[in-house]
Amino acid sequence: MMTNPKPPRTMKRPAWEVDRRAKVAALAAATFACAALLPCHDAGAQQVPDLVTRNVLRVCADPANTPFSNRKGEGFENRVAEIVAQELKIPLRYYWMPQGPGFVHNTLAAGLCDLIVGYASGADIVEHTNAYYTSTYVLVVKSGGPLDGVERLDDSRLKGRKLGVIAATPPVDRLLALGLVTDAKTYMLLVDRRFSSPAEESIADLAAGQIDGALLWGPIAGYFAKKAPVPLKVIPLTQEPERPQMTFRVTFGIRPNEREWKHALNDVIRKRQADIDRVLQAYGVPLLDGNGKPVPAGSGGQVQ
Repeated sequence: MMTNPKPPRTMKRPAWEVDRRAKVAALAAATFACAALLPCHDAGAQQVPDLVTRNVLRVCADPANTPFSNRKGEGFENRVAEIVAQELKIPLRYYWMPQGPGFVHNTLAAGLCDLIVGYASGADIVEHTNAYYTSTYVLVVKSGGPLDGVERLDDSRLKGRKLGVIAATPPVDRLLALGLVTDAKTYMLLVDRRFSSPAEESIADLAAGQIDGALLWGPIAGYFAKKAPVPLKVIPLTQEPERPQMTFRVTFGIRPNEREWKHALNDVIRKRQADIDRVLQAYGVPLLDGNGKPVPAGSGGQVQ
């Protein structure tokens, strides 16, 4: 999954074209990734495939992006990929590259894989399958604390409170509109996840009392909140205005014009949705139903 999805926007350039600055960033990302290549998840040394094949499920993923994916296969996107491979009855292999500028261009578009397991619907750099879950940005607070019970960011109880937020994510725009950004603590968006984890840092700061609340993408927040040393409450921000967009439908990302592949993946989602939901809920992903309402944990899944 794109670690912190942003509101989708219409791109004026062709789908696979990037501007000069993005090309430089993509080259840097590719160079960094190639320098760090290690063995595949279930194979020997990482190899660049020659042809697109449907005999193997080739997934491009970040090697250090917990809770989404890592080399040990411990992320929920790893588990979802296993479900897809199982349903298609083909082996699963990974092409690893850190997510960041140029990730899609240098992996999926370059033919090094056929699937990105998590991509926010509406981002037109990829073709989307049907959504396999819907989630939202959340507010994380201490259970039983002064902010327990806050459900909206315009709640007066947030005035003067120190909130942690990841730079350049939708909650930042909302805090700006509400005049709450002055007291906020900002964490970096683009980091090397092998060495830094802004979401974990914000949760640790919340547990230590250095901030009063953390605004995070739900799948990240739910996972790390469960591991915190103090009880935390994850509050889905489902009552905010439509803009900035806080809720996102998450799909499989594929190349454009691969209709049969898209249909095959949609069939997998339809057949194995209950299994996918169980994985997501086990990782603490806040799920929303078809009406944008939170799905209770352990309810058996969401409505698509």
